[in-house]
Amino acid sequence: MADWPVHARISGPIVMIGFGSIGKGTLPLIERHFQYDKKRFVVIDPEAKDRKLLDDRGIRFVNKAVTKDNYRELLKPLLTEGGGQGFCVNVSVDTDSVDLMQLCREINCFYIDTVVEPWHGFYFDTSLGPEARSNYMLRERLLETRRKNPGGTTAVSCCGANPGMVSWFVKQALVNVAKDIGHKFSEPKNREDWAKLAMDVGVKGIHIAERDTQRAIHPKPLEVFVNTWSVEGFVSEGMQPAELGWGTHEKWMPENGREHKDGCKAAIYLLQPGADTRVRSWTPTAQAQYGFLVTHNEAISIADYFTVRSGDKVAYRPTCHYAYHPCNDAVLSLHELFGQAGKRQPKVHILEETEIEDGIDELGVLLYGHKKNAYWYGSQLSIEETRRVAPYQNATGLQVTSAVLAGMVWALENPKAGIVEADEMDYRRCLEVQMPYLGPVIGTYTDWTPLTNRPGLFPEEIDKSDPWQFRNVLVS
Repeated sequence: MADWPVHARISGPIVMIGFGSIGKGTLPLIERHFQYDKKRFVVIDPEAKDRKLLDDRGIRFVNKAVTKDNYRELLKPLLTEGGGQGFCVNVSVDTDSVDLMQLCREINCFYIDTVVEPWHGFYFDTSLGPEARSNYMLRERLLETRRKNPGGTTAVSCCGANPGMVSWFVKQALVNVAKDIGHKFSEPKNREDWAKLAMDVGVKGIHIAERDTQRAIHPKPLEVFVNTWSVEGFVSEGMQPAELGWGTHEKWMPENGREHKDGCKAAIYLLQPGADTRVRSWTPTAQAQYGFLVTHNEAISIADYFTVRSGDKVAYRPTCHYAYHPCNDAVLSLHELFGQAGKRQPKVHILEETEIEDGIDELGVLLYGHKKNAYWYGSQLSIEETRRVAPYQNATGLQVTSAVLAGMVWALENPKAGIVEADEMDYRRCLEVQMPYLGPVIGTYTDWTPLTNRPGLFPEEIDKSDPWQFRNVLVS
């Protein structure tokens, strides 16, 4: 595109926390799509390896880590300098999302992040039990903060590709399926309407079904964790317990499955790491595949959002979880990591666009259990298309950074929405902003189920009465 649309004006400073793969990719999108004071654009990161990109643009760089001890004295002056309404773009790790968004809302500053992140040390704190280290508990803390401080300046929580974009995909996919099965309905106007539509359409569950086929030019070396996005982020969430939104159609729970006693109670967790938990799923390119049941906020928020209640009882809720097949180098990296009892490799490497031979990141949602069996809707973004439309990132990164862009636009257009999750945003507007960066976005039906082509060579405890039971999805 020769002429990129300018979506909004940011009247105050822009402070980006983190300048890793996602920060670098978000930078050119902010430059293209917003009016702002370039003298008040600040980037903060404890590493300076990509500082030249900022120096060439005249963007101020603060070479520090944002910590629990310094975040207020460090951020407040930067976010208020020169007047106007600032915007904090948090694309970092090890920075507490709730604390940062509370500070921003105190000073009337917009805020966005891609994950509910805790302060450094949380994910690997052996004094905490699995439940305390779960994304469920991180989200519950966010929701409690919102209950105590409703409304006010908009702070967008968990607005990357997933969590984030996939929540918008779920709504579009649900509308498509409802139309295709001939279900008569009006466009839902609120959470209750959306949940009722999912129940009426007969959606038993949703996989966030992803296959990353991006292939590196050079093979992965030993003792290096290679990935197409943040290694720190992936390892952290991969070592959390596997978590999934728990649907009302489920008749069986794994022996190591545990329910939560407090909060929305929309999810369960397993007493094993998500990146060492395999599930059966489906995407258009790979077809049937194994994915990792890595915990993600959207698995909980989507299940919670589409819950139908009858008084104090839950009448309907879909099962929801991630089913992630990362790039082949990342799969090898995980095998290496778990083979060493979870000890991370001494070196990490994120594949840049120049290091990738070919491939796509096929990321979408698989809505299953309805009259047409299963429907996948999502993005098939290639590395070639990514290179054409945006610099400094691979296909995986662009799906995230374009969602950050969409979330920023929505926040500026809805400045007093308070703390919001992606599920609560206008999915049509957000996808409208994001679509130029997603490559082909398709919807396709499949007759595959978790029982398809199982050879029957060994005894299995499966439920043939309902192919979409989690018992059949989980790889034992």
